[in-house]
Amino acid sequence: MKIGIVGAGQVGASAAYAIALLGTVREIILIDLDPAMAAAQAEDISHATPFASATHVRKGGYGDLASAKVVIIAAGVSQKPGETRLDLLARNAEVFRAVTSEVLTHAPEAILLIASNPVDIMTGVTQRLTGLPAHRVIGSGTILDTARFRVLLGQHLNIDPRSVHAYVLGEHGDSEVLSWSSAAVGASLYADVALANGKPVTNAVREKIDDGVRRAAYRIIEGKGATYYGIGAGLARLVAAIGGDERSVHSVSIMTPDVEGVKDVPLSLPRVLGKNGVLGDVMPEISADERLGLRASAELLKDTLEAVKV
Repeated sequence: MKIGIVGAGQVGASAAYAIALLGTVREIILIDLDPAMAAAQAEDISHATPFASATHVRKGGYGDLASAKVVIIAAGVSQKPGETRLDLLARNAEVFRAVTSEVLTHAPEAILLIASNPVDIMTGVTQRLTGLPAHRVIGSGTILDTARFRVLLGQHLNIDPRSVHAYVLGEHGDSEVLSWSSAAVGASLYADVALANGKPVTNAVREKIDDGVRRAAYRIIEGKGATYYGIGAGLARLVAAIGGDERSVHSVSIMTPDVEGVKDVPLSLPRVLGKNGVLGDVMPEISADERLGLRASAELLKDTLEAVKV
């Protein structure tokens, strides 16, 4: 399988590196407004592949995307001094208009995987710009928040986070909803397992883990300027799920017809992912408070998306 990555900065390059090491694709095409950057990243990553896989990584142009199954979009412009968030979104919408036009001209059947922030809004903007069915325009959504949640839940019980089943719903951002009520270890509810092991989920434990999830990006950015390894690995996991037609479940963002009464909103729910993109939703059981939080998150995203000029 061939994939493309538009935007060879920290997120795009980290995704390319993780995908190359997994060896789940045959070829990665890196495209950037700065061709020298794309070439340097591709060369550097290609020097890692002999240790892990036979994936071919190279710089290219949009014409090289022919037959690409997935194209990750990690491009965008930075906020100018004094610029409002909506002005920034409008400028990024124009960037995405140009990028998606080129991508779909050369790879009309590709699944678009959106990684640029604010990822939910840019997912909605991309779907509106392209007119593609929602299942083919997929935002990375809360995959990283979900990973952070599972890591902290695993640490509390001293177990492998891969054995923890828990999801973050809604926005990839401050209004996100941690689905505590459906969190599980194996086939048992997390709270029950924690209590049985003498590590009950007290209010203090919940608050600490909640803060650990919500504030993770702020702490990482304060320490090193940006987050990219976690989301790079997450994007690699999504590419593997699509390429392998896994039909595995991931908390990704797409335009959703109805969430708690809010219509046509881009947000994350657990969804089945396969070779044709999103195949369906797997909505967890959530509490009344979590349901209210999800509605508030959906309303926030809906209002922001409607305010962006496309």
